[in-house]
Amino acid sequence: MKQFISRRKFIVGSATLAGAAITSNIIGAPAIIRSLGKPNSLFKGVQIGTITYSFRSMPTDAENILKYCLDANVSAIELMGNTAEQFAGAPDQPNLSKEEKAVLLADWRKGLSMEKFKQLAEMYKKAGVSIYAYKPNAFSPSNTDAEVHYGMKAAQALGASHVTLEIPKEAGQTKRLSDIAAKFNMLVAYHGHEQQTPTIWDSALSESKYNALNCDLGHYTAAGYNAVELVKAKHDRIASAHLKDRQNKEHGRANLPWGTGDTPLVEVLQLMKKNSYKFPGTVELEYEIPAGSDAVKEVAKCVEYCKKALGA
Repeated sequence: MKQFISRRKFIVGSATLAGAAITSNIIGAPAIIRSLGKPNSLFKGVQIGTITYSFRSMPTDAENILKYCLDANVSAIELMGNTAEQFAGAPDQPNLSKEEKAVLLADWRKGLSMEKFKQLAEMYKKAGVSIYAYKPNAFSPSNTDAEVHYGMKAAQALGASHVTLEIPKEAGQTKRLSDIAAKFNMLVAYHGHEQQTPTIWDSALSESKYNALNCDLGHYTAAGYNAVELVKAKHDRIASAHLKDRQNKEHGRANLPWGTGDTPLVEVLQLMKKNSYKFPGTVELEYEIPAGSDAVKEVAKCVEYCKKALGA
């Protein structure tokens, strides 16, 4: 298990450069200037990040996602596949059927150079944002082994410690994925919604040390379970954890602004700090954005909530 923990450790530089300009020295990046310097969402040893999905109400190309991170003071991210593949030049044929698009994409992925993914990682790194997880649409039973290999190679090129996907329903899929992941020394972390239970990951975890959790503590609360107890029990197999504030069963299960729901976010964050857990907490914005605000402002509020909860 020591090997598992050490693999996931990553350090995001916390130094800030007041008035630093992030412009043409970043390959492919637009002119971005953040007056406070590089972002830093590493608080008291706890890395807070976000996921591309948080910004789904806005353009999600790689350059804009980077700008949102800088504006929201986010120094780490779980990057979703569409954003990275668009940057890498994936074909876009909106008039094709879903099946035809899948065939076209699979063909594009064959033998694809990882150079654009490395370029994307470097662009983010220079701006002060690390990519700790990658979620490509390449790990379903319908994807070939070649596509799974491609997804793992892309994650490596991006600098991610793990890939993420929804908990598979199909028998044998977690074993298939972890067997391939082992060749790349990559963790496969499974994400859950309200189907999460204290034992839902156990079969996958018993199969391979390369299987892990990408648990969602908000959904876990809405499902009727104690997120603090999950983190205590599984902390050494959690690759990253999604953070949101949801009501429990009794209160209606709604997604709410942080601090107004039933998810024990403060307790979990303090537990992570106290025990020096090294997995990142991923802000996933799911509550309704208030009038006059936007996703970047709301993610920034969530990051600040984490900072205060950790006493930073």
